This record gives sequence, C-alpha cells and structure tokens, in this order.
Amino acid sequence: MTKEELKQRTKSYSLANARLVLCLPYNIVNRNYADQLNRSASSTGANYRAACRAKSKNDFINKLKIVEEELDETLFFLELLVELNPELKQEIDIIYKEGNELLSIIVAALNTLRKN
Repeated sequence: MTKEELKQRTKSYSLANARLVLCLPYNIVNRNYADQLNRSASSTGANYRAACRAKSKNDFINKLKIVEEELDETLFFLELLVELNPELKQEIDIIYKEGNELLSIIVAALNTLRKN
C-alpha cells in the first residue's frame, strides 16, 4: 500500500466514524462517547498525514506511534458504543474491522522501522 493510498484510507476511516456519530441516537452518554470517537478517529488521519511529513526516521516513528494510540482509542469507543447501541452493531462492526486492519498495518510498519 502506498503512502497516498494509506492517507486516503485513514481519511475514509475518519469520515466513516463521523457518519456513524451522525446516526447515533441523542443522549448524554452517546454524545460524550461520540465526541471522543470523532476526535480520535479524525486524529488518526491527521496524524498519519503529519507522519508523512516527518523530518527524520525517529520523527516518523514517533508520529506513527500517535496514529497507533489514536486508532486504539477509536476502537475502544466503538466497543462502548456498540454495547450501548446494539441496533447499530452491523454498521459499527464494519468500521471496527477497518480500524483493526489499519491498526495492524501501523503496528507492522512500526515493527519494521524499529528493526532497521
């Protein structure tokens, strides 16, 4: 996967989470979790773009670690939201799967970078 393809994929992931947030029934818990989900999901794409502009290998690794953390946080809030909104399980599961795949890609990249 190229840098540009992964940029597009993380952007699409951010948008998928934003669309999910728009579908959630309004209540105080959903609102709070949706806010956190929206922040971490959009940070995934934004921080990957920042990593692509890294000044050095160490800078790239540090920025990718932020992407990893944001993806993991996003997955956590998706887990909470599916528990509270079981009627949206199918939609959330699709987004969760994509997030898990992105996380695997980032972790594999980090492991490769650390070995070299």
